[in-house]
Amino acid sequence: MSSVQPISTVPIQKIKAGPLPDRYARGWHCLGLTEKYKDGKAHSIQAFGTKLVAFKGEDGNVSILDGYCPHMGADLSLGCVEGNTVTCAFHHWRWGSDGACKAIPYARRIPPKARLKSWPVVEQNKLLFVWNDPEGNAPDPTVAIPRIAACFSDKWTDWKIEEWKINTNVRELVDNLADMAHFGPVHGQKIDYFANVFDGHVGYQMARGGHETLSDGELVADDAYFGPAYHITRMCANVGGNILNSILLNCHVPIDQDHFILRFGVIVEKNPALSDAENEAVADNYITLTQNAFHQDVEIWDSKTRVDNPVLCDGDGPVYQLREWYSQFYTDAAEVKKSPRNVFEWRREVGTWSQREDIPPEAVSDLDKI
Repeated sequence: MSSVQPISTVPIQKIKAGPLPDRYARGWHCLGLTEKYKDGKAHSIQAFGTKLVAFKGEDGNVSILDGYCPHMGADLSLGCVEGNTVTCAFHHWRWGSDGACKAIPYARRIPPKARLKSWPVVEQNKLLFVWNDPEGNAPDPTVAIPRIAACFSDKWTDWKIEEWKINTNVRELVDNLADMAHFGPVHGQKIDYFANVFDGHVGYQMARGGHETLSDGELVADDAYFGPAYHITRMCANVGGNILNSILLNCHVPIDQDHFILRFGVIVEKNPALSDAENEAVADNYITLTQNAFHQDVEIWDSKTRVDNPVLCDGDGPVYQLREWYSQFYTDAAEVKKSPRNVFEWRREVGTWSQREDIPPEAVSDLDKI
């Protein structure tokens, strides 16, 4: 006769997931290579729960407007670019880069309300960025995208960028910044040293250790989120007996609260001892390896659930502190509290996390120059 097992009295942790934010993060969002938008065509962009249209005017600048014509709702990306305007394919209303209607072919006057939103745009590192702010404020100059000198040097390859649609909220991606524990199970990476620094609008990650596929020895990776959505990694690895320096782009643009576009790109420093063809081959191979490694995360994000109350152990990183740092981008600018720099460290020889306020000596001295 089988016996009935007694019900455990140990409390069970139930996963909690509150409502998703009713806004999208304040800050610069990367839309990929600038040249993509300079072909003379109108480009459709699904972002921030709506549709935008991007186009290059005859002045050489890329403009981004709300993507639906306020006249009768047509998709402006179906129209054509004329001068510094985009012309609606439905009734040929012409919209300028400032969002104002410039001409209506069958009207004697333009209605005063004939205006749509013009989104702030900036070009940096050969990439195009659009500014989102739910309060409608202009871009904050103190959070400008930093220039990467390598992007303009013939000693480095050009960006190679892949785009993926990820079926979850963007927070799942950002959590990776503090998730040291996943590097071994997911990427086969042995971490010897790991640190997070949360300093104003910038969130850093520093990792040192081996990697099964990306390095034959120690892999050094210094990462930084500059704002909510633009993430750069400077990486140094030993590949085939040669030191290989690379810079990784990891940026996202929310389509809506349950989907985002992830752009993952790489540039590689050329080896002066190799020919251009050989450098391209090395770069292509390493770019494929890094993209494959990143896609290991994507496979998990696409199927996991959102957890607002994760059960953490003493070996986990500062996940809650990361989320607190990230919440500033969803808070009205006037209500963002200035917090002291927070540094969290983990060392293999110690096996525990510690907290400090100064930048650790293991970190490179010029993180701001990534």
